[in-house]
Amino acid sequence: MLLIVDLGNQSMTLHDEAGTCIRRYRVSTARNGPGERSGSECTPRGLHRIRARIGGGAAAGTVFRGRRPTGEIWSPAFAAAHPGRDWILSRILWLCGEQVGLNRGGEVDSMRRYIYLHGTGDDQPMGVPLSHGCIRMRNRDIIELFDLVPAGTFVDIREHT
Repeated sequence: MLLIVDLGNQSMTLHDEAGTCIRRYRVSTARNGPGERSGSECTPRGLHRIRARIGGGAAAGTVFRGRRPTGEIWSPAFAAAHPGRDWILSRILWLCGEQVGLNRGGEVDSMRRYIYLHGTGDDQPMGVPLSHGCIRMRNRDIIELFDLVPAGTFVDIREHT
């Protein structure tokens, strides 16, 4: 399996072993655009792999902080009571860069930057770059994807496909 993230189109496709596209998702990547440097709040480009899968079996909308469930469940009312939080919800697929000097090691290490595929609040638009570097998805979509891809799946993040 291979995931391809298209930063220009704010979309992601899942391809099976034969290269056939079997799923297509709208996503939201970094408001600051593409970039690899630590602290940039940009979405890193290049080849990655899913290093860790977090949240299997958690309820849709489960709130995570530091990759641990807080015991809270996101809702519009809960979000309104906690303005300004960057919601990491439902599932986390933690990415590890595969290209030394581009997205692995030193000041460009995607894993040390905590770059994830994760769910976000239903009030957040997809198809618009608004994240702090991660790839945001609808909760139903990240739950579906989580069940389809094992750890080790490659994720190619491109400016255009």
